[in-house]
Formats: sequence, C-alpha cells, structure tokens
Amino acid sequence: MFFNSEDEIVKIAKRCNTTIFVVSNPNNIKIKNALYVEPEEKTVITIEQIRTILEGIKLKQNEDQFIIIRPADKIQPEACNTLLKTLEEPGEKIHFILITKNLTKILPTIRSRSTIYLQHTILDTNTIYASTEIKELSKRLLAAKTHDLINIAEEISKKKERSYALEVLSVAIEMAYKTYYLSKKEVFLNKIPKLINAYDNIAANGHIKLHLVADLC
Repeated sequence: MFFNSEDEIVKIAKRCNTTIFVVSNPNNIKIKNALYVEPEEKTVITIEQIRTILEGIKLKQNEDQFIIIRPADKIQPEACNTLLKTLEEPGEKIHFILITKNLTKILPTIRSRSTIYLQHTILDTNTIYASTEIKELSKRLLAAKTHDLINIAEEISKKKERSYALEVLSVAIEMAYKTYYLSKKEVFLNKIPKLINAYDNIAANGHIKLHLVADLC
C-alpha cells in the first residue's frame, strides 16, 4: 500500500495496531499528542527506551494513543525482541507508527506484524540502500525459478558470511514489497512470507544454502 502525504498517516494508523511508513525523511513527520521514541545514546534506540514507552502504555486507554518510533531502523536487535511481544497484542487504542527511509534495515519479524505503507516518492526500487552486488543477487533471488535456486544459493553461501545472506534476503523482501505496490502482481506478494521464513531460519543459525533452497521453493 502507499500514501501521498503526511496528513494521511494518522487516518491510516487509526485502522491498524502497527504500521510502518517508508518515507524520504523520517524527521519531517509531525503528529500532535504522540509519544516519540528516537535515538539517544550512540544514535540507536535502546531496549531501555522501548521498555520505558511500553510501561507507559500499560494502562487502559480511552482515546487513541500513537507511539512514533523513528527512524525505526535504528532499534537495537534486543529492543526489537522486547517490542515484538507488544506488537502482537498492543491494545485496542494503541497504535505503533514505525517510520523509516530504509525498509531493508527493519527486521522481517517486525515487518510481518505490521501493515506497510510506502510514500509514492520512494516506490522506485532504485531507492533501496544496498551495494550493486547485493541488489543484483536480490533481483535474481526474487525472480528465480526452482531450478535456479541451487546456483544462486551456492553463490551466496560461498561468501561464508551469515550477514551477507541476510542482507540479500532483506533487500529481496523490500524489492518484493515495492514491486508489488507498483505492479499489483500478487506473485510478488506471495513471495514475501517465504523470503521472511528463509531470513528468520538463517538468522537463527540455520544452514544458509539449505534454507535458501528449501524455504523459497
């Protein structure tokens, strides 16, 4: 899904518990009476910050409460795990708004629990922040037929770096979202759960080549 202006964000967020808005400049987003979580020390969003905001929303809310996390790609991994538990059942009036310009850097486990909206101005896949090599492998992975997966998986696993394989998958996920929103072809939407599954399994120390083939078939 996509949106045109900042004015639409509140209306969209009210319909969902958790939304991710991909914008060109996260700092430009201003929402009245919202709670903001932004990087403090070391330019990251820490687990302490997430715990503090979660403690503050435990009481039952009578009015819509918006929690804005920006840039959401700066959340530390351990803070993401703490946040995940709340994203599953945040409460009827609680709305989490995650704002980023780099969807690739948000963990797939967070994306899978969110409704994602992209601003028209950044729908082009050329706005993905990754090296040319990563982008090319991600495109091949996204377009691969079953018989092509073994060769691509071998090429990725030769690097012997788990982070490399995870970056390829993460970029492929972002490309799948953007291509679906632009083309409306459900084949790209259907690929996303498989890509997320492969990412999660490899991130959990699974065999890189095995999961690239088995999970994406």
